[in-house]
Amino acid sequence: MTAARLGGEERAEALVHMARDEFDVLVVGGGIVGAGVALDAVSRGLSVALVEAGDFASGTSSRSSKLIHGGLRYLEQKDFELVREALTERGLLLQRLAPHLVRPVPFLYPLERHGWERAYVGTGVALYDTLAMSIGGGRGLPRHRHLTRGGALRLFPALRRDAMVGAVQYWDAQVDDARFVITVVRTAATYGAKVASRARVEGFLREGEHVTGARVLDMHSGERIRVRAKQVVNATGVWTDDIQQMVGGRGQIHVRASKGIHLVVPRDRIQASSGLILRTEKSVLFVIPWGRHWIIGTTDTAWELDKAHPAASRSDIDYLLDTVNKVLRVPLTRDDVEGVYAGLRPLLSGESEETSKLSREHTVAHPVPGLVLIAGGKYTTYRVMAKDAVDAVAHGLGGGVPDSVTDRVPLVGADGFVALWNQRRRLAKEAGVHVSRIAHLLRRYGSLSHELLDLMARRPDLREPLTGADDYLRAEIVHAARYEGAQHLDDVLSRRTHISLETWDRGLAAAEEAASLMAETLGWEATWTRREVEHYRKRVEAERAAQERDNDHEADAIQHGAPDIVPEAHVLAK
Repeated sequence: MTAARLGGEERAEALVHMARDEFDVLVVGGGIVGAGVALDAVSRGLSVALVEAGDFASGTSSRSSKLIHGGLRYLEQKDFELVREALTERGLLLQRLAPHLVRPVPFLYPLERHGWERAYVGTGVALYDTLAMSIGGGRGLPRHRHLTRGGALRLFPALRRDAMVGAVQYWDAQVDDARFVITVVRTAATYGAKVASRARVEGFLREGEHVTGARVLDMHSGERIRVRAKQVVNATGVWTDDIQQMVGGRGQIHVRASKGIHLVVPRDRIQASSGLILRTEKSVLFVIPWGRHWIIGTTDTAWELDKAHPAASRSDIDYLLDTVNKVLRVPLTRDDVEGVYAGLRPLLSGESEETSKLSREHTVAHPVPGLVLIAGGKYTTYRVMAKDAVDAVAHGLGGGVPDSVTDRVPLVGADGFVALWNQRRRLAKEAGVHVSRIAHLLRRYGSLSHELLDLMARRPDLREPLTGADDYLRAEIVHAARYEGAQHLDDVLSRRTHISLETWDRGLAAAEEAASLMAETLGWEATWTRREVEHYRKRVEAERAAQERDNDHEADAIQHGAPDIVPEAHVLAK
């Protein structure tokens, strides 16, 4: 089966179908949960439309810790069922559903005390491994091991010798979160879902008390359409309450936003061959290997300001640096920070005022007839969340809908990945590029790498690295616009790639060349191309200025100074 393209023509066609047809399900929200709902529903034989107000994964789903994990710390809270569920999903993703996107990553847990701490931590990690093995989620991952201080320092020389007495190493998995979302969206579209980003829900259609669809604004053409559906799913994460207000109130579920920020630093600033997990007063802190970089995070603080662009403040950055520097032999400074990103967790509100104690479990509700709401949860358990939401949809449709099959439906790019990985040297020779470039493509696109290799065969200039961001090829920019629904420069630099996080200048040196490549593909006029670059520059400047402010309110006010780009009606993809 050929994977669906998400270019301009396909988006326009999808919107025509949305305006004309009635769907079994309309999904509101194009993050990981909404994408998962669309795939679950369409693979059960339902007709599906999905709309997203911004870019796919432009909210929480591109700003995570980029881990697929069982939640080791939830064992301490005795939430065994959540851990078991997450470990099951980790195993499915590693082995069957997305082996091209999800891969193992080791972590070191330093021990500060002799005696009881090793027994305590060791028992927890042993239970973690045992749970994984009992459900088949541990295949392909090494079991944990105990290390002396010397053994730990051989794996993580950057640690201060007096910061530990030994360590335990265990394994989890990681993912490119934004790329994973676009892959789920493409998979749903491949099976027949109609999807459109930058299509904002402005209100709901009603027949009496029953929700029968939504009023949707195409933010590119300015056209308003009425999308009719037998069931509507609200999968908008931290925007859940905002959407609920459109149908007359908050409803049964209240979602609170918790801000988590991450720092990106060069790989050579921390000498280590393993990730690191540290217990903090409030939660845990990860140091995660990420290509030629490390990701350090995260924080956990309540956020009640702009949900679209949560701002990282100076105090956030200093907190992470101060925390990790307690164990590093050579401390990090702000000058070592390449990138900073902030995301919002959608937490189910409980009695506790501390966001770190709010529930990470998900819930499904039917607040009014015709509307299903899914909220909470973890990135790792998105597929289970989607299944539960579509089960509620099936109930609303009166039954007769097949059970979920997404545990047996590999994402596009998964089939054939292992064979192509073994053939990467031959592929490199045929394509005329270094084998490391093929490895890079296979780890990002899997068997869909042929789409990029075809582009490079037709246009040899696309084999070249992008100026100012040489980890990425020029072909990846064209591919993002032609196949992956990228409509703006920020879509490419922040989500289809992570150039905005992985370069010292936050992608400014790459912006003009990337914009010109997009312009060729999307038919932008010269004035629009310049506008895209200027908008991106202002966004970077605003984020940097916000990160010099001491608190959330000051940082948020600065970041508001760079408004979202507003498309014009005549600027449409070809």
